[in-house]
Amino acid sequence: MKWFRNYVCALSSLIFLVFCILAGLSGCRDPGFLTPPPQSLGASLNSLLADEEPRFSYDGRYLVFTSDRQAQRGVFLYDVQQRRLIDLPGLNQPTAIQDQPDISADGRYIVYISEERGKPNVFIYDRQNFQSEVITENILGEVRHPTISGNGRFVAFESNRSGQWDIEIYDRGSNVELSLPTSNSAPVQPTKAPASPTPANP
Repeated sequence: MKWFRNYVCALSSLIFLVFCILAGLSGCRDPGFLTPPPQSLGASLNSLLADEEPRFSYDGRYLVFTSDRQAQRGVFLYDVQQRRLIDLPGLNQPTAIQDQPDISADGRYIVYISEERGKPNVFIYDRQNFQSEVITENILGEVRHPTISGNGRFVAFESNRSGQWDIEIYDRGSNVELSLPTSNSAPVQPTKAPASPTPANP
C-alpha cells in the first residue's frame, strides 16, 4: 500500500503543477491584449527566441522590433492589421548585429544600429527603395539608442565622442521625402465585444 500512496501523492503533485501552469497562462489573456503566441517558424511577432525593443509607428499600424530568431540579432517589422511580418530586403546583414530600431510616422523610415562597418553606426533604412544610409561613419566614438522624428527628417542618438555621453541631432535636410501619416491613417483599435445598449430615459 505504501507504493500506492506514493503514486497517489506523485499524481496529485503533477495535477497541481499542470493546474498552476494553465492558470498562469490564462492570466496572460487579460482583456485588451492582442499578443500572438510564440511560433517556431518565426513568421509572427513572437518566436521561441528573444524578441525585444518594440517601437510603434504613429498610427499603430507597424511595430518594429529586434529578434534573435535568425541565429543573430536583427530588425523586424510587424504589420499589426495584417498580423504578419513585412520583408525588409537589405536591412539585416548576415555578418553583423542590427538592433535598437525606431520607426517614422507612416513606417517608411527605420533607424537602427548596425556593426556592419566594423563599429556600431546609426543607419536609416528607406522601405520605398530598400536602401540603408549610414549617418555616423565619421564619428569617432560609440553611438547608441537612435530615434527618428515622425516626419523622418531628424534623427537623434547618443554619442560619446566628446568623452561623455551626449545627445546629438542629425538633420537629413529639407529635400528629404517626409514620412507623414496618410489622410486615412487611424489608430489600430482592438476588436471589442459590442457594448450593452444604454437603457432609455423614462
